[in-house]
Amino acid sequence: MARRSKIETLPKSVKEWLDRRLVDGSFSDYRGVVEELNEQLQQHGLVVSKSGLQRYGQSFEEKLKTIKIVTEQARAVVAASPDDDGAVNDALIRLTQEKMFSVLMELDVDPETVDLAKLARSIAELGKTAVLQKKWEAEARRNALAQAAKVAGAAGKSMGLTDEAVEQIQKRILGVTD
Repeated sequence: MARRSKIETLPKSVKEWLDRRLVDGSFSDYRGVVEELNEQLQQHGLVVSKSGLQRYGQSFEEKLKTIKIVTEQARAVVAASPDDDGAVNDALIRLTQEKMFSVLMELDVDPETVDLAKLARSIAELGKTAVLQKKWEAEARRNALAQAAKVAGAAGKSMGLTDEAVEQIQKRILGVTD
């Protein structure tokens, strides 16, 4: 098994600072970043090399790019195909699963630090949430159409339409075909 990077073992607060610093600095000036980092690490008795930081920074930047691409693709899928039957949800779940799998394959995942079962449960929960949302939207749409049919029927009756004409109008609003 490959030796873990010193950067991966940094104290949480230092690691968070480093990640922000790399992003804010557009993943440049590694010499300046390593100097600042090593000043912070003196109290912990650690030293990070410029090449180690650069390897970490490149890997971190690639991960962020991958996340950005997945996010953009998911938005594009939703924008391109609004639906009522969950096709977008299925596509997004498949896209997310594929991207997560490729990211995990590239990460050299340490099974002791990543709980794949939790990751899988999160994906499943995401799917359940999306399905429940679709069901709620469909029910809300049916209720709105039923209310519109009721109002149209009352208006038709008040204007002297026959019961048969009112029923036909209501069926068309509800999408019922004979």
